[in-house]
Order: sequence, then C-alpha cells, then structure tokens
Amino acid sequence: MTTVKTPLILLNFKTFEETTGKNAVKVAKMAEKVYEETGVCIIVAPQFVDIFRVAQEVSIPVFAQHIDPITPGPHTGHVLPEAVKEAGAVGAIINHSEREITITTIHKAVERAREVGLLSLICCSTDPICAASVSLGPDMLALEPPELIGTPMSVSRARPQSIVRLVETIKNSHYQIIPVCGAGVRTREDVKIAFKLGAQGVMIGSAVKSKDFQQKLMEMAEAAAEVSYEG
Repeated sequence: MTTVKTPLILLNFKTFEETTGKNAVKVAKMAEKVYEETGVCIIVAPQFVDIFRVAQEVSIPVFAQHIDPITPGPHTGHVLPEAVKEAGAVGAIINHSEREITITTIHKAVERAREVGLLSLICCSTDPICAASVSLGPDMLALEPPELIGTPMSVSRARPQSIVRLVETIKNSHYQIIPVCGAGVRTREDVKIAFKLGAQGVMIGSAVKSKDFQQKLMEMAEAAAEVSYEG
C-alpha cells in the first residue's frame, strides 16, 4: 500500500537510535502491522541512508525527511529528489523546524518534488507561514509549532484554533491539500482532538522511542479511524 490516503499518520524517525539502521526496519514493520489491522495509512520517514532498506521491507509509504531543490550535478552533500525516489520514497517532508529553509527554497523544493513524482509535505511553524504555504500547492501541509515538539503538550490541545484556521485556509483555496498537524502528539486523545478539529493526518516523532510504541500507535490509529469514519 504505497498509496497515500486519509486518515493518515506520519512517523518521523528523525535521527533517533531507536529508528536507525536495522531498528528503522523494525519500527517500519510495526507501523505496517498497525496499517494492516486498522486500515489507517501509516507513512514512515526514515533517515536518508535507511530509505532503501525500509522501502524494500515494507509496503507502506516511505517519505524522505528533506530534499534539496537541485538537479543532477555537482552538489556534494545535498539531497537529490531523483535519488530519494529511486531509493523507494514516494514523498518528502519539506521545511521541518529542525531543517528549516526559506519560502523561496520551499517553493523550489515543492516544484522539484512534483517534477520527479514525489508527494510534498510542507511543515509550517506559524499560522502566517501556513497561509503563505497554501499557495505553493503542496500535497500536504502540516502545522507543527517547534516549541511543542518533543513535549507532553500536543498541538491539538495547545493550539486548537491554529488547526481550525489551517483547515479553513485550505478549504478556501483551490488546492487539494491534506491538512496535517504535529508536535507533542503522543496519545489517543491527542489524535482524536486533532481529527475532530478537521485535520486529516498527524505527525509523530518522539513517540517512536516508547517501549510500547506499537500499542500506542495502534491506539492512535484506532482514534483516527474512529473520528474519520464515524457517521
């Protein structure tokens, strides 16, 4: 199931020891199991060097954590969109708060992603940045306040009105963009609130380090399904 659909949960592996190398495959397989049991789309975003091995082992969508808006050529140390796709990724995160870029670079990265056939997910830290990013036409737009990342306070509890504004801004545009939110999301209730506010996806990071991660992910996926499919 490499197709991205809603409701969705994106797992950002970051550079945690628990999601590096063989552990990346282990966690990805846990995520795949949750997808198989709930039907909720689970996307995994491993480190660049783990994209190929993860994509070879699971059928769920794999995203890159970043891409650079470059074309093949002399760009040592950069992330080429074509290489990411060749490795097995179907999309890329752009402008995560831990890898911020300028609005001009965001625009170019979205265009390059589109050129090579990668889905794009833009992360935005504030309401104004979210509003400006809508016009860039990404496939997904994620509100992720950096001050809440890795904390016990989720964006759905701390910034509910920001989620509502993101959803409304997208609805009022002519773009088909999936509204996503992240930062501090780690419980069933966090997910439930986010989806009731109009989000169609959530991003999860630090929660992947939990010893009972698969059970927690299952609970969050069940919450997403419950709200999305009710009625």
